[in-house]
Amino acid sequence: MRFNVSSSELVKALSAVSGAVPNKATLPILETILFESADGQLRLTATDLEISIIETMNADIDEDGAVAIPARRLTDTLRQLPDIPVAFEVDEKFNVKFRTDKGTYKLVGEDPDEFPEVPNLDEGHKLETTKENVLKAINKTLFAVSNDDLRPAMMGVYFDIGPEESKFVATDGHRLVRYIKQDLTSEEEVSFIAPEKALNLVQKALHAEECVLTITEDHLRFKSGNTTVITRLINEQYPNYDSVIPRENDKTLVINKEQMLATVKRVAIFSSSTTRQIRLQMKSDKLTIRAEDIDMSSEAKETIACEYDNEEMEIGFNAKYLADVLGNVDDEEVYFEFSTPNRAGIVKPSEEEDDEQILMLVMPVMLNTYA
Repeated sequence: MRFNVSSSELVKALSAVSGAVPNKATLPILETILFESADGQLRLTATDLEISIIETMNADIDEDGAVAIPARRLTDTLRQLPDIPVAFEVDEKFNVKFRTDKGTYKLVGEDPDEFPEVPNLDEGHKLETTKENVLKAINKTLFAVSNDDLRPAMMGVYFDIGPEESKFVATDGHRLVRYIKQDLTSEEEVSFIAPEKALNLVQKALHAEECVLTITEDHLRFKSGNTTVITRLINEQYPNYDSVIPRENDKTLVINKEQMLATVKRVAIFSSSTTRQIRLQMKSDKLTIRAEDIDMSSEAKETIACEYDNEEMEIGFNAKYLADVLGNVDDEEVYFEFSTPNRAGIVKPSEEEDDEQILMLVMPVMLNTYA
């Protein structure tokens, strides 16, 4: 195998696939990146057996072939080079030599036949959409995914794609977000749970405007331009998230998002490091946010203006969870719905795009009994 390539272009391709190279591999072959050449292109593949990333790039191919090259050493070397041509040669024993005008470098490659086979999804259900739609659905939901190994179904984002609209849901039991996109549809209804790690890699990998999703019973593929990300799905039953969304909320609060978020973050500094509890006290047109840390004899209280004209109510939240939800509201104003202090608070932007809806909720915490 012999080929010539630009060092900077190869570094871009290596960076695109390196997210699938495990930090601690159970098999040595997983620490490599598979190089394959055909039809004047170079194809790079990395996998951790759960997620595979494939990147194709143009190269000057003198002799077709394949080899698995140690990922870290190759990438670290090329990153230290300026943008210059690099000539690669691979012999029949998979010894790799690459040359530049700076010098010559040698690596011991691996037999490409030992590299794990990437799942073939060509017979799966295809959904054509855009990078913007995919990334927005991921960005709106990923923050609420659970990291609890005992609840694997909640360790990913639930995709529910139908003929009229698509729903994307994530929850960790403390926060929940449901994002609805009405111009992303499929004639055939399909639902699945995509794992968090794969979606994080998709966020970084997609660059072309178009994106095609291919779904099978066990796998999901994102293909955008020269980049393909394939992940194993979480084959679990997603919880009935609709049952925790309060339906009758007679108390509404409208407030400036940035002002409330900054206040929550300041007041939270004085909350208990164990519970992170803050309390929201709503009175006519004003919101008081308080926190106390009895162990440290510290407390804080701030009052900000809002739109609220219902009966007085006090509710407690974990400050981090509330701040996370507020931080994911795109609008200048945020709209809260409440029913009672022991039921979840619903959070929405005050205005939304015509073809989308977002609903977030935060579960309350039991208030401490300080005055």
